Amino acid sequence: MVEARTISLDRMVSAVEKVRKRLLKACDALERAGIPYGVAGGNAVAAWVSTVDEAAVRNTRDVDVMVRRHDLDSVREALEDVGFIYRHVGRLDVFLETPDGSIRDAVHLIFAGEFVKEGEAESNPGLEAIVNTGEFRVLDLASLVQIKLTAFRDKDRMHLRDMIDVGLIDKTWLDRVPGLLSDRLREILDNPEG
Repeated sequence: MVEARTISLDRMVSAVEKVRKRLLKACDALERAGIPYGVAGGNAVAAWVSTVDEAAVRNTRDVDVMVRRHDLDSVREALEDVGFIYRHVGRLDVFLETPDGSIRDAVHLIFAGEFVKEGEAESNPGLEAIVNTGEFRVLDLASLVQIKLTAFRDKDRMHLRDMIDVGLIDKTWLDRVPGLLSDRLREILDNPEG
């Protein structure tokens, strides 16, 4: 058995605050550089869920940001200017806060309009539908749902359940997403407990 450190509410709060600061630091750098972007992933889900029920927000450990591939050099320059360190690891483009930082604690780039993996049902959406929260820009709900239904990993299904639970997504969405994605959404709507 692995010995645990002392359990601490302060460490729990600190972990959440580090993600928040990383998100704001990255988004501020992109804003100042005039680079189009949209927060995606767990932070986008949390932003949307919080519009309905703050108590239903789930924490996330990393920051996912959608950008355009042709902006990668500008994104890299903007994020490196504020101290992030670029790494290309496997198929991931990430920005770490320290040279020995973990990919788990990174800013992950997602590329607009691209397929993440060969054979996926849909490509990522573009950056045409972005919502400005006043603190950062986030994918609109339809784009976020498309990404989550396309990836459809355990965490994506949980994020979809979170959005269903607070009423952001319901059966009316079945006609709003194409073919296979609609089937995936029906699967979750029909069995919300997994």
